[in-house]
Amino acid sequence: MKWSRRDFLKVVAGSGGIGVIGATQVDRLLGLGRKPEGKPIYVPTVCEMCFWRCGVIAKVVDGKVVKLDGHPAHPQSRGKLCARGHGGIGLLYDPDRLKHPLIRVGQRGEGKFKKASWDEALNYVAEKMLKIKETYGPESVALFTHGTISTYFIHLLWAYGSPNLGMPSYALCRGARDIAFKLTFGAPVGNPERADLKNSKVIVLMGFHIGENAHNSMCQEFAEAVGKGATVIVVDPRFSTAASKAKYWLPIKPATDLALLLAWINVIITEGLYDKEYVAKYTEGFDKLAEAVKEYTPQWAEKETDIPVSLIIETARIMGKNKPSVLIHPGRHTAWYGDNTQRVRAIAILTALLGAYGRPGGIYLPPKNPLSEYGFGDFCGVPYPEHQKPEINKGPYPFTEEEGVIPEIIKATLTEKPYPIKGWLITGTNLIKSTPNQRDTIEAIKKLDLVVAVDMMPFDHVLYADVVLPECTYLERYDDIFVVKERSIGLALRQPVVNPMYDTKPGWWIAKELGVRLGLKEYFPYNDFEDFLKAKCEALGLNFEELKQKGYIEIPGTANPYINESSEVKFKTPSGKIELYSKQLEEAGFPPIPTYTKHEQPPKGYFRLIYGRVPVHTFSRTTNNPSLWELMKENAAWLNAKVAKKLGLKNGDYVVLVNQDGVKSNKVKLKVTERIRPDCVYVPHGFGSFSPMLKRAYLNGADDQQLITRYAVDPISGSVGMRINFVKIEKA
Repeated sequence: MKWSRRDFLKVVAGSGGIGVIGATQVDRLLGLGRKPEGKPIYVPTVCEMCFWRCGVIAKVVDGKVVKLDGHPAHPQSRGKLCARGHGGIGLLYDPDRLKHPLIRVGQRGEGKFKKASWDEALNYVAEKMLKIKETYGPESVALFTHGTISTYFIHLLWAYGSPNLGMPSYALCRGARDIAFKLTFGAPVGNPERADLKNSKVIVLMGFHIGENAHNSMCQEFAEAVGKGATVIVVDPRFSTAASKAKYWLPIKPATDLALLLAWINVIITEGLYDKEYVAKYTEGFDKLAEAVKEYTPQWAEKETDIPVSLIIETARIMGKNKPSVLIHPGRHTAWYGDNTQRVRAIAILTALLGAYGRPGGIYLPPKNPLSEYGFGDFCGVPYPEHQKPEINKGPYPFTEEEGVIPEIIKATLTEKPYPIKGWLITGTNLIKSTPNQRDTIEAIKKLDLVVAVDMMPFDHVLYADVVLPECTYLERYDDIFVVKERSIGLALRQPVVNPMYDTKPGWWIAKELGVRLGLKEYFPYNDFEDFLKAKCEALGLNFEELKQKGYIEIPGTANPYINESSEVKFKTPSGKIELYSKQLEEAGFPPIPTYTKHEQPPKGYFRLIYGRVPVHTFSRTTNNPSLWELMKENAAWLNAKVAKKLGLKNGDYVVLVNQDGVKSNKVKLKVTERIRPDCVYVPHGFGSFSPMLKRAYLNGADDQQLITRYAVDPISGSVGMRINFVKIEKA
């Protein structure tokens, strides 16, 4: 379906035209009407330093970006940027950037390349892909992708004829969460999450690190809620930044979170603290739920979680007392163990019992969207070819979505079952640093006929590529129009603020030129990307020049955050209600109500390896950034102070972590602290790059992913649990 111009214009006509938030303020900030000679010019665009994609105002002087600020009208920035957002300048001017196409001349992994022209590099890739297609079929090429570039390369993959797509953001991060909320409410919780933090009276964070993940607008709303006196409950083995703002820190035993959630549900039901009217009107399966959770008492949960009975009951009562303005945050990285979907299902069920879905302070409803989907496939008007072989990327997991399960593709590459995978396209993701069991990934690469890396920086996986195609940074390119779905629908434009440096190209151009060489020209019916954007704006009834000038435009009348007395809400579940008891799960052979499963605990002398983020870095993608590297050059392994004393270790010592399979980390500095349980070691993710082409990040700190040699796949969603690894500590 194409965008419905008629429906869109109805909305516009009904509200007196398209509204631009804070237009006067934006005009002043952009300096509209200024002449560029000898003066700064201000260009709005969209950040790509992380997936939050904040609105940005770039200050440009004499063709050089000198400052970045948050766009005041964009709801994901609200006039502010995080450290990583400001680091966009560091990315643009990083001397280690990929500067021109490369073709491998050494062995895979050696990082030996020759400089190539774009024609030479693209022809090389196209010839290999056509040969794979002829010999094995198009399904034998797989794509691993992340970020905005995914739009263009997924389109290319599907036009080529392969369904085998893997996105780390799904199976290794949010997949279980999305499936759990769809099973319960009929829709995922959104990206960004529809968390009504600023109106919450109680905020519950379970392993979700607001302030360390630096999700801009969410951090701002969290600060606003804390300033208003919201009660914060943090469940985490580690005293995180968010825990420092909490009234309650529950240092839970890792792998027992579901026990605590089930006990909370037990207390909420047995003490009658649930929203009876809401539950009766909007939910289905309450009686079965009440019966199922009788055994999960606070007394039972105390033995599992190490959380005292009194705290379990007290925190449950606080939630019940403050309903419905309670946010049990669904999290983002939910790939922990083998029961990820059921754990997040318990969060969704607790949210429903408190009447917090679609109510102020809980999870707000998705905005009204007058815009039908209008992607590349719709624009070209040519249907994708039908697949001749079954998709591998979904594996045997019945609720997995098209973003796929990366280990399934890697396994198929290794075994050539159910058919061979012979080519990998890797775009916008450092595959070595994101997938569990790096040894399998590297062994799979050795079996391939073609490995293509499209990226801006020479990350670890680039060393294994046959061809490297350098993408220009987000400050140097156009991208597809972003539909921003916060409380309202808005449209944001990424546009170049400076000309591309070096011999680099936008992702859309790389995909198009490769498509033409693959005989797929009809799927890319534009000569310049502005043609595509102008056509899209015309279909929307928008003025492209105005969007370029303003950077962000909100569609009025689309906010629909809360259930109200006059509205009839129907959930997109089979029953049309919130499903506390899931017949979909039951029919697929899974427990329809979450049941507790025990997980292995660390053997004697070992600690559970847990990992997370830091506010100044986006995983491994910024550890070489000149601006951000100065703020944090290496990570540190957190260890409980009493344990450190027993082991004869002190703060600042360098140690080596050795996992249960004998894999050793680089040396890493020790952070001795009372802020972590004695059975855990915590390591910030993304450090310890082994690519010598990254001169600042090379071998700085420990690579936690290297130690994740084991994983557990959730049988419902295919989510890949990576917190099942244990480490011991040796002096470096």
